[in-house]
Amino acid sequence: MPDTKSQGVRIHYQVEGVGPPLLLQHSFTNSLEAWYQFGYIQKLRNDYKCILLDSRGHGASDKPHETTAYTLPRRVEDVVAVLEALEIPKAHFFGYSMGGWIGFGLAKYAPERVNALLIGGAHPYADRSWRAFSQVDGTDPEAFIAALEAVVEQRVPPELKPYVLANDLQALAAAAQERPALDDVLPIMAMPCFLLIGEADSRYPEVQKCAKYIGHATLVSLPGLNHTMGFMRSDLVLPHVMKFLATIRV
Repeated sequence: MPDTKSQGVRIHYQVEGVGPPLLLQHSFTNSLEAWYQFGYIQKLRNDYKCILLDSRGHGASDKPHETTAYTLPRRVEDVVAVLEALEIPKAHFFGYSMGGWIGFGLAKYAPERVNALLIGGAHPYADRSWRAFSQVDGTDPEAFIAALEAVVEQRVPPELKPYVLANDLQALAAAAQERPALDDVLPIMAMPCFLLIGEADSRYPEVQKCAKYIGHATLVSLPGLNHTMGFMRSDLVLPHVMKFLATIRV
């Protein structure tokens, strides 16, 4: 199980499959295991070299408790550190929710490392919903869950709640910061872009708006799916993802 260091923080990653490199970045409170749990790797590894990383604060990566450890530029540097460790100059990037936000960060801070950008359940506009965590330090699990539900505007599904609570909640509380706007990057995003959003996700209007400003983006909306289900339903997501990736020349 390989690791690399990014500004002194250990970042854990795994590699599956053979083909063009595809880096996968999970959502908040999740880990790289989610890509297995919901059936993504079983399909993608047949055609792509899947690079899965545990974001700082999650999974088997280090879990700092300082808010300064979780700025977007540092998260982008983590992705670049993994690519450097694997000696991969550029890769496709697929991120969901927090992972999608990091994808917009890559477009802003390290666009030269991205072949194609696939973003699900995320937009680049200022997100003040994270203020729900302003009085949460991770020592009260129920307060953490309540704040998380306020951010995603839905209940945490009972089958996922144990996975959330198994995290280092103090690290995740430090990571749960208000997100500044990144939309200044949209007009200069030259790489092929794919945006995915559930129509029952509260982020749906912002993702639609974002697609218009990118111009060349492929936008896929999933009827009836909320934020969580927009990732869990890989049977609905993967056909669109694989169709888009098949159009990209590397």
